[in-house]
Amino acid sequence: MTSSPTVAAPHPTPEIRQPTEPRRKIPWQALLPVAVALLIAIVPAPGGLAPHAWYFFAIFTGVIVGLMVEPIPGPAISLIGVTVATVLAPWVLYSPAELAKPGFNAVNAALTWGLSGFGNATVWLIFGAFMFALGYEKTGLGRRIALILVRAMGRRTLTLGYAVTLADTLLAPFTPSTTARSAGTIFPIVRNLPPLYDSRPNDPSARKIGSYLMWTALAATCINSSMFLTGMAPNLLAVEIVKKTAKLDISWMDWFSAFAPVGVLLLLALPLLVYVLYPPVIKAGTEVPAWAERELATMGGLSRREIVLAVLVLLALALWIFGGDYVNATTAALLVVSLMLLTRIVTWDDILGNKQAWSTLVWFATLIALADGLNRTGFVTWFAQSVAAHMGGFSPITAMIVLVCVYFGSHYLFASITAHTTAMLPVMLAVGAAVPGMPMLVLSQMLVLSGGIMSVLTPYAGGPNPVYYGSGYLPAKDFWRLGAIFGAVFFGLWLVLGTPLVLARFS
Repeated sequence: MTSSPTVAAPHPTPEIRQPTEPRRKIPWQALLPVAVALLIAIVPAPGGLAPHAWYFFAIFTGVIVGLMVEPIPGPAISLIGVTVATVLAPWVLYSPAELAKPGFNAVNAALTWGLSGFGNATVWLIFGAFMFALGYEKTGLGRRIALILVRAMGRRTLTLGYAVTLADTLLAPFTPSTTARSAGTIFPIVRNLPPLYDSRPNDPSARKIGSYLMWTALAATCINSSMFLTGMAPNLLAVEIVKKTAKLDISWMDWFSAFAPVGVLLLLALPLLVYVLYPPVIKAGTEVPAWAERELATMGGLSRREIVLAVLVLLALALWIFGGDYVNATTAALLVVSLMLLTRIVTWDDILGNKQAWSTLVWFATLIALADGLNRTGFVTWFAQSVAAHMGGFSPITAMIVLVCVYFGSHYLFASITAHTTAMLPVMLAVGAAVPGMPMLVLSQMLVLSGGIMSVLTPYAGGPNPVYYGSGYLPAKDFWRLGAIFGAVFFGLWLVLGTPLVLARFS
């Protein structure tokens, strides 16, 4: 009888411990907006203000703080804010009297309010203008315009500064994204110029020519952002807020004619002013025109698509200026976008892939709804009456100047023109409306037209600013100093010259 072989007991398999992922800490930027909103909500509402309006203000403030610190992209913050307000509508959006109305459904009404911004004509005008910028990029027309100007005016540093300024001015009416226009089109060209003169970033040689060009380009886009209604996306948001808050319409031509006397003067003086206050070491040279000539030769002749795009954007501009009685500005923009699709200037896939345009559409649609909520709940009226009670001794013009100064100076606290416009403009308008005799159209113009020039103040004041700040040609101490100087010059001229001009035209 054979014995069964002995089977050795298997060695215990050592336990394989999966590496644990390090616990991610929630950044303070994400906690701060929530903390601020909760802190405001638990504080009792001020006297004379309904609790539901105070709760909505808490959500609104949380959104604004979120836009300032940006733990996640701005459009996502605004969407979350609208969603939270929609969910909490019975407590934050509607008064007990509204809720008690027979047949009133707060859930459905809140959803209608939350989506109202997506049906706003201004939002779609912004979107249409982004498509114009896409056409510039796809056809190369924007780059060609800038290179032609550089070739013609680049032999002297001062005239090169005028070429950069003129290039931004030509693009501004059709490019509402300052990031697309200045950081995306002008900056890539300007940054190629200093190395031709051995002017290097983060080096003492930066002052040879690079620093001068970078500051001139940035300051020019700030002026042009105030010059044209379609020169900066928040301008269109500001016009919509004026329409909702002050019940006033500001057309494209109203906007341009109000700022043009000041804006043209600033644009003419800007390159020379920078030349004096932040002078370049190199005053002249032939390298830049030669480089631009080579780049244009590489591009070849003017293409059919560039010619078609030029005709279409001129058509849009003509309709915006002269066609107001026949076609809405948004309709005109959508018409031109449709023609761009038919002529293959852009394709539907190009439009679908333009993340910035869709992101901006969501952002502005939700911000318009949030700003409307402040009016809907009565918060703006309460705040205006409270502030106006302390301005009883001021004349209407003095009160207007004070409000405009507060509006401009407060931009030091904001990292976004959009956030600033959303938070401050409704309040300034409401305070002005509560002052007897206030010329509201003049106040509205003075406030909204300062939006572009205030973006010169800080390295974070506008979309293109971080790009120029990060170029290595504008050290922090220079940027803050120049921001304060040029901010004072821009705003001072707007206040001293713009106030009487706007009063004479619109009061």
